[in-house]
Amino acid sequence: MNFTNQSKKFLWALLAIGIMALSSCNRDKDDDFNAADNYASTYSAKVPLEWNKLMLDIDRFAPGYRPPAAARMLAYTQLAAYEAVVPGMPNNSSMAKHFTALSLPIAEANKEYSWPLAANSAYATMYKLFYPHVKLFYSDKMNSLEKELAAEYTNSVSREVSTRSIALGKAVAEAVYEWSKTDVQGHDAYKNPRPSTYTPPTTGANGEKLWQPTFPDYTPALFPYWGKVRTFALKENEKTAKPPLAWSEDPNSKFYTQAKEVKLWVDNATEEDKWIAEYWSDDFFELTFEPAARLISIANQMVEADGLKLDETLELYAKLTMALSDAGVAVWNSKYVYNVERPISYIRRVMDPNWKTLLNNPMNGVKSLTPEFPAYPSGHSGFAGAGAGILTHIFGAHEMTDDSHVGRTEFYSKSRSFNNLSELGAEDAYSRLPLGVHFRMDCDEGLRLGYLAALRVTQLPWKK
Repeated sequence: MNFTNQSKKFLWALLAIGIMALSSCNRDKDDDFNAADNYASTYSAKVPLEWNKLMLDIDRFAPGYRPPAAARMLAYTQLAAYEAVVPGMPNNSSMAKHFTALSLPIAEANKEYSWPLAANSAYATMYKLFYPHVKLFYSDKMNSLEKELAAEYTNSVSREVSTRSIALGKAVAEAVYEWSKTDVQGHDAYKNPRPSTYTPPTTGANGEKLWQPTFPDYTPALFPYWGKVRTFALKENEKTAKPPLAWSEDPNSKFYTQAKEVKLWVDNATEEDKWIAEYWSDDFFELTFEPAARLISIANQMVEADGLKLDETLELYAKLTMALSDAGVAVWNSKYVYNVERPISYIRRVMDPNWKTLLNNPMNGVKSLTPEFPAYPSGHSGFAGAGAGILTHIFGAHEMTDDSHVGRTEFYSKSRSFNNLSELGAEDAYSRLPLGVHFRMDCDEGLRLGYLAALRVTQLPWKK
């Protein structure tokens, strides 16, 4: 076949175009990647929301994960999700620069990532590692959610990007989990929440009667060594509460006056008092999630209502759970430093031998219960202060209607509304008074420690 010079030039041009097109088709999409188009702020909060909603279901039935162990587990999980996505958050810093013992894999420079896929992988990895003992039903739910979210987000990126993103999330989570292991006192504490090695002291240095397991169930002490758990932001000298009021059975003493306040409140409780007491309780395993998770439930509602993006949401959850965890360490450390007896013990001995609290378990019908650890300071109040502190830091002066338990029939579950988050935190904290399980000083100091934990967490180097 004969070709003219012009025909040959035309064929060579077509061949060159074809080679260029083929080369373009075979290129990794990263060749055209623009980091500015791939920030985490371009994605919704669906991944963290779905995982944290599932967590609330699991928390209710996860043996050993009662406060404060649940708060600690949540902090490491949310930190892992934050760290998996922080390379896509240009204004934020990795916490590995602050926690020098935390060694994390680094995202590849100038490579595209699907940040929802990275977060999904991190959450799935962490929750499966921390919840190896839950019922098969919940293991299956974790696997199903991981696959569902992965399928949703893999469709919009190349196979290379999907694989790389999932691998990053998993690797970061595994590294954070390894760091958790170095906190020996806290890491596996859920396996033995009431260690038989602990015997509570009976009498203080000045003859004061100290906490003992309480009527009517006399359950042994929960997490008596929790004060040794590693904190994220609180300093060692901030882990101990201010000294409580001097113990006394003298009717003219401040201690007696606070006990009398609890007795009168319970004895004359209005329907509103009972509603508030039961609404915030979250005391019973398998009835509801525990008190630290209650603040996650509230945060979930606010994230949805305000339409937060992926980056904002991950920062919120990381800060919130670190504050909850640190508050738990400080409160439980202080409980077993001071060993203040509970109102039920003091009031039945000094004022009324037949007096009862309003904490009743609808699961088994046992009434007049009290949580199984010393009174001072209050754990609920610590979590309330930590939660209100972080939520106010993120959302500012914000109205809130909490419907965490709407629809439940075993207790007062109707939603309650608040003008701001400080008001919400205060009601949570002082709900323990009409319930009959805490003195006012317990709630005052727990709230202070919680707010301090929140403040210290916000002072960490989150921003570049």
